[in-house]
Formats: sequence, C-alpha cells, structure tokens
Amino acid sequence: MKHFLKKALGTVIAIPLAIGLTINVAQADKIHIALAETPSDELAAFFVALDRAKANGLDYEWTAFSDEELAIQAVLSGQMDIGFGTPYSAMQRSKAPLRIIFQLSKLKFFPVTTTAYSSLDDMNGEPILLHSRGGGTDSIANVIEDRMGIKFGKRSYVPGSSNRVAALLGGRADATIIDLSNKNKLMRSEAADNFNVLEMFDVDASDEALFGNLDWIKENEEDVAIFINALVSTWQDMHDDPTIIRRETNPDGPIGQLPAEILAELDGFYADAVAGGLYDPNGGGRTAAEADMEWYSSAGQLDGTPETLKIEDFWYLDPLDAAKK
Repeated sequence: MKHFLKKALGTVIAIPLAIGLTINVAQADKIHIALAETPSDELAAFFVALDRAKANGLDYEWTAFSDEELAIQAVLSGQMDIGFGTPYSAMQRSKAPLRIIFQLSKLKFFPVTTTAYSSLDDMNGEPILLHSRGGGTDSIANVIEDRMGIKFGKRSYVPGSSNRVAALLGGRADATIIDLSNKNKLMRSEAADNFNVLEMFDVDASDEALFGNLDWIKENEEDVAIFINALVSTWQDMHDDPTIIRRETNPDGPIGQLPAEILAELDGFYADAVAGGLYDPNGGGRTAAEADMEWYSSAGQLDGTPETLKIEDFWYLDPLDAAKK
C-alpha cells in the first residue's frame, strides 16, 4: 500500500497507515485532509478552493489514498480530520459521529451502450460493466433496477470510467456506466455513432462529499468556516465562469504539475461539468441530504427509508448555512 502526505507548501512526508489502528497525528493548528484519489482534473476546483482558504489563514496537509474506503478509515481512526467520500454505511455502523459538511459533486453517471440497446428497458437481463462491487456505479445499477423494474444480467467490474470506455471501444463490453467527462469524450469521438447514451432520471445525490468527525468539526469551527467559505465561493464563481478554475490553478501546485494536455482541457471539462449539473453552487445542503437519504437507502447502503432516516444523523449543516448567508 502506498500513499503520500503532502504539505500545502509541497513538502512530502511519509507516514504509516494501518487499518484499524488509531494513529493520532492531527495537530490543532492544521487540517489533515484525506483525498480518495490522486490529484486530477476533477480535483482542480477543490485545489483552487484550498488555495483561497490558505490565503485566508487555513493551514492544511492532504493525503492521497488509493480509494474512498481508506480515506474513510483514516478519518475514523483519527489520523485525518476531513475526508472525501459518501460514508453512509460507515456512519450507521460506526460509533464515531461522522457528518457530511459539503457536497463536492453529484452522482452524474450515464448508462452507455452499443446501438443494440436504445433504452434502459432493453437492458433487462443484459450484462453490464461497472466500476467496483459495492461502489457508486453498483449503487446506480441497483437504483436503476428498482426504479425501472428491470434486472441486469451478469455484473463485471473494471475500475475507471476511461478503462470501461476502452472496453466498449475494444468490443469487450456492450454496456457500462461512466462519468460525465468520459461520456462526452466518447460521444465526441469518431466512434460516437456506434454507441447510445440511454436516457436516465435526474439525480441530486452525492457522488463525492466532505465529511469529518462532528466533535472535531465543532472544536475547529473557525478553520472549518474558512474552508467551507472558500469552497462555496469557488463553486459559485465556477458556475458564473468555468474558466476561473484554470485561471486560478497554481502552476506550482499539484494540479499545475499535471501534463499540459490535461491542463489544456480544464476549461472544457468544467464548462461541461457545470452545464451537466455536476456541481451544486451552494454545496448541496438540505437538497443533497434529502436526495442522499432516498438514493443510498434505495441502493442498499443505508438501512431504513427516507421517511425514517434523519438528516442530522448524517449531515452537519451549520457551517454551510453560515457560508451561504
């Protein structure tokens, strides 16, 4: 297992991580953030927000974990303060008071198939390629089955939307679920005529969110306020002008060090993302929380129904409410 801890100024510090072992490295004057992936174009807006927060006095470190589960475990153990993910199952089964404080992105994924299929109804009994067992695309497939009254055939798993696009192009799959960016790339390619994007219902539920231990959040309310204010301002500015992300990306930061061809596509990526409704300019709030209760209970990741689940058991809305004022 490899992971990297990087200070805001770029210094690299290696620390051990043992799942299930509590390692208390947090300091009162610094927020430790657990990313669920390495820096990419999809994280550019987040790093712009971090730079804004730093300019307003926030000191932080971030760690890139290899997947969401490790990020969740790092927050549960006390090793990290703020994590990336939608840890609803962990919230219910853990004694730690985890709470979501900001919706980073919505579950905007798209069923894409060969032209043999023209609607979700046609997928009844048909095989489908997904990201991972128990992951976001698996939950999307569960909800599609529930809402459409169908049952997919064999589920196979290949991590990464771009890898699943490659499987489609290579004839190794006829149907999958992919993210907005890869869906747009595929449908703008020369091979677009060979594929259909199946019509799907709107989803306001969270794909990625920021969460932390409620006790820590309340003990560090000033730093959390700076952080949330920076996120809200960035998300709102991005909706007004998606090019703000490229223009404010620090060339010496982790996003600025990505390959030039990726940086050249930032404007297009964020324009598509904003137009596609991937980001809520107000950080989700109660709308996202209610959608999450419905979505993740239907997906089998929450025990209970939307009527019996309480938002305050999963979200702490005070910092976001204050930022929106």
